[in-house]
Order: sequence, then structure tokens, then C-alpha cells
Amino acid sequence: MRFFNHLKPHGGIILALTVLLSGFAAFAQSGLTTIQDTLFKADGTRFNGTLSIQWSTFDANNIGTIVQQSKSVTVVNGNLLVQLAPNAAAQAPANVYTVRYQSDGNQQFTETWTVPPATQAMTVAQVRTGMLTSSSGGVAGNQVPIVESSVVGLVADLAQRPIKGPGFGTGSVAVINQDGQIETAIGNVGDCVYVDGTAGPCGSQQTQFFDAETPGGLVDGANTTFTLANPPSGSSLMLFRNGLYMKAGFDYTLSGATIQFVQGAVPEPLDTIVASYRIDPAAGNLGELQSGALHASAQAQVLCSANGIATTDESWTDLGGCDLPADALRPGDRIEARFDLSHIGSSSGFDFQVTWGSTVVLSRHGSQQDSAIAGRVESAISDAGAQITTESWGTVLSFLPGIASSPALPGLRVDISGKLSTAGDDVLKLISYTILRYPGN
Repeated sequence: MRFFNHLKPHGGIILALTVLLSGFAAFAQSGLTTIQDTLFKADGTRFNGTLSIQWSTFDANNIGTIVQQSKSVTVVNGNLLVQLAPNAAAQAPANVYTVRYQSDGNQQFTETWTVPPATQAMTVAQVRTGMLTSSSGGVAGNQVPIVESSVVGLVADLAQRPIKGPGFGTGSVAVINQDGQIETAIGNVGDCVYVDGTAGPCGSQQTQFFDAETPGGLVDGANTTFTLANPPSGSSLMLFRNGLYMKAGFDYTLSGATIQFVQGAVPEPLDTIVASYRIDPAAGNLGELQSGALHASAQAQVLCSANGIATTDESWTDLGGCDLPADALRPGDRIEARFDLSHIGSSSGFDFQVTWGSTVVLSRHGSQQDSAIAGRVESAISDAGAQITTESWGTVLSFLPGIASSPALPGLRVDISGKLSTAGDDVLKLISYTILRYPGN
């Protein structure tokens, strides 16, 4: 009996070892890959936190279908140990594990793993395939490639977009050929592109209409001569003064593009003159023709138009302005600046001025009672420079015309500035301003 009593414990030990070894064998044959590593922070301290691992459904060899799920792995003192089914052979996009690193209560970054079959433990560096996002939300590192065909509808959508045609080029106007491909319009610099994709000289031989054009000329009660941008065709000119129709031969005469008012119909200060007319290019009344091609119409071009700012200072303040490039100052061009000022308060007078480059072409002083000011500056550009006519008036300020000149400049700035005579509660504001260019033929 003693002999057998001594053998029982040894038999139990043998049985326990057998069960334990069979468990290790099953563990080794489970088909899972072990990822074991020590994780550190950039300062050399060990990482403490949680890894949230997420995956899509895929088929794994020796295991079967792995359904979409996620798991959380705790990392203490940098020690990481996790077993995952190999997904390296799975079809994209299911062949990645999305791993989110969380520490100190925040998600630090996200990366992707692709796990191959392995009988020995692998490190994170051996399974990492890309970085998706950083802690700041930006994209970093190498992205995991995604096959276009794996994105639902992407290939079909891409097929709908225009593609480059045989005549595709850069730095020119794009046109669509008969096959729906993008090509480059062929023509000379300065040509216009037509709706059929061809190019040629700008303009057409069709009748063109010009409506609500303001004739050039000083409205001062003495000037009788005004000019239009183009010579009107036949008797098409309709001229209005303050909304009243002016009759040709009775109120004015027309010669080419020049309007000559008769005495008794001369526009007075503050009058508004508006002209509407048509031109017939076939009759050659658009002005000079070059190589059979018409020049661009002389409709006004808005160089700048905006609300200005206000000032309460006693020093000069730039209230608004516009930079004029050299291309806007060609001989034959006309530049017109219109502006309106408001004066709020009655305790201070004020001053305002308009500069053409460095030349002050208009400068006036308004009184305490002036609540509104209007003005216009018009410049005729020539090879020698500019001849500049001005006019301004206010609620109390009298109408005043003027004339100045400026040398030729390779570009300049037109500025409207102002200041108060006495600092206080008064406000001087540039309500709005517009600078127009009338291109010459």
C-alpha cells in the first residue's frame, strides 16, 4: 500500500503534463500569428495604453472565415502581445488590420498591419504596411494602395470624364472635339475662339448695339463738344439729357463719333447724358479696320469698383484707389474715375484730393455744412502722357472744373484720400468709387 501511495502523485503529474503539452500543441497549430514587441515613445519611455484593432471579413487558410470585428489589446510598460489570423492572402481592402494607438486619454495615431502566416513571433515593424493618420488628423507615411476596381462605381465614373485628345496641349484655350476629348484651340495670339472650337479674328460682321454709354466731355455748361466710343450707324443714335430725348438737328448735330450741342441745349453741371446706338461693321463705321478684322468694341472696362473706407483723423488717409497697369494706359485710351463722399457731423470741415500717380489733380476743402461730395476725373492718354480734366461739387461746395497734366508713366495708382480739419466725432467716408477704362481703337 505504501508503494502505490507513493506512485499516485507521480501518475497525476504525468497526466497534468500530458494535458498541458497537448494544449501547447493545439496552440501552435491554431493558425494564428503572434505579434510580440516592446513599444517606446520618442522620449525613450515605454508606451502605456491600448491598441484597438479592427478588421473586415476575410477568409484565412487553416482557420476559415474571419468575420468583421475588433478587439482591444492593453499595452503595459511597452509590452505588446497579440495573436491575429494571417490576412496577407486576403483580397483588398480586407487584407489590412486597422490599428489605433490610444494613450493618455487620446487617440495618438493610426496605422495598418498585414499579417503573414508565421510560426515565430513577429514585431510590429514586420507587419506594419502604412500610416493612415497622425494625431493632428493629417495624412502621413506610405498609403496602402487600393485597386480601382475594388471601389464600387469608380471605374464607371472615371470612364465618364473627358480625356486628353491627340491635339491636347497646355497654356491655351481648351476645346472639346467630336469624340468628346479635350484638345487645344489652334490660332494666333489675339484671336477669338468660336463656339464650334475654331479660332479666328475677333469681332463679327453683325450689327452691334451700345446702350447707356456716357459720352466723353466736360459737363460744365460751356463745353458743347462730346465724343462717343464709336460712330453710330445711320440715324440710330438716341441721345438723352436728364432722361429727356434730344432731337438730332435741333438739339445737336452728329459728325462721325462727335456730338455738337447747339446753344440753348448745352449740358449744365450735374446734368446726365446717356447715348444708345448701333454700329454696322459691314459699313465700316466701327473706326479703323486692320487686315479685315474689327477691333474690340470700346465698351467701358471696369478696372475697379468698390466701397471705400472712413476716417476721423486730421492726417491724410487713403480712402480708396486702384492700380492701373501699363496695358490700361495705351495712347488713345480714356480713364475715368467717379467717386462719392459723405460727411457725417457738423463740428469740423474736411479736405479731399485725387492723385494720378504722384500728381495731385483734384484738391478741395469742404465746410462743416457739406454732407455729400461727388466728383469725376477723366484722363486722355497720349504718347506724351495724360491730359486730365476734373470736376467736383457738394451740397454747399460749388461746382468746380479743372484741368491738369501728367507725364507718361509705366503704370500708376489713382488714389482718393481725405482728412478732417479737427479731430472729433465727425466722419469722412468714401461711399463708393469706380474707375473705368475706355479702350482706344
